[in-house]
Amino acid sequence: MTWVAAVARLRARREPGVLVTVAAVRGHAPRDAGAKLVVGRTEAWGSIGGGNVEAVAIDRARELIAASGAGPELMDFALNDKVTNQHGVQCCGGTVSVLLEPLAVVRAVAVFGVGHVGLELARILARQDLDLHLVDTRADLLTGERLGVLDDAVAQVHVHHTPLLPEEVLAQLPPGTHVLIMTHDHAEDAALCDAALRTTGLGSVGLIGSAAKWARFRKRLATEGGHDEAVIDRIKTPIGLAEITAKDPAAIAVSVAADLLRTFEEEG
Repeated sequence: MTWVAAVARLRARREPGVLVTVAAVRGHAPRDAGAKLVVGRTEAWGSIGGGNVEAVAIDRARELIAASGAGPELMDFALNDKVTNQHGVQCCGGTVSVLLEPLAVVRAVAVFGVGHVGLELARILARQDLDLHLVDTRADLLTGERLGVLDDAVAQVHVHHTPLLPEEVLAQLPPGTHVLIMTHDHAEDAALCDAALRTTGLGSVGLIGSAAKWARFRKRLATEGGHDEAVIDRIKTPIGLAEITAKDPAAIAVSVAADLLRTFEEEG
């Protein structure tokens, strides 16, 4: 498997990893500069030459994975029989510099409702390296022309047209997906809230709306949905930063996006 495919596999699994690259070689070494190795929690793909260099790099890569939030590191190795090595002797005669770059877990966000606020929010989130799921029952809001503003997205954008049961998308989302509920229909919002509380493995769940709307939803989730108070408290509402009170769609979107990015940072 190529290192590119290995990185893609970790991304799809939502697993952290480290990209290990031979950054520089002086003299003789098992691999030339540019050789790569991808290290996951329990697997590794590719090679930077085997022996002590590779074994130490894998050990250190897994320490970085465990540390969470670690930055890149450069390690230097002397390949001669006078150096005490952790995993055996390599006496090629040269020196090697190895760069370890942690690969962050790619986050996923699902926006249910791509109306005025939802589209503005999608435009902001599309500039982030994440998987962005856009879900709506209305086909006319998901046309290529309307979503053309996302054509240069950094994010991987997935569009879901769900004319009947948008809540079914919840079970298809990657583990840890953060859910934002902002459809045009309060009944649809309520159904999504109920389904989100019944779906295991989601990240945060946010609901747009007023205190009065949430009071009605909360009562319904308890009496009709059978959810206890602790479970209902998983839903955050209102969403966004409290200090931003503007109500135009673009401002609300900025507020919601900023609050979500803060949640990402708190996760580490």
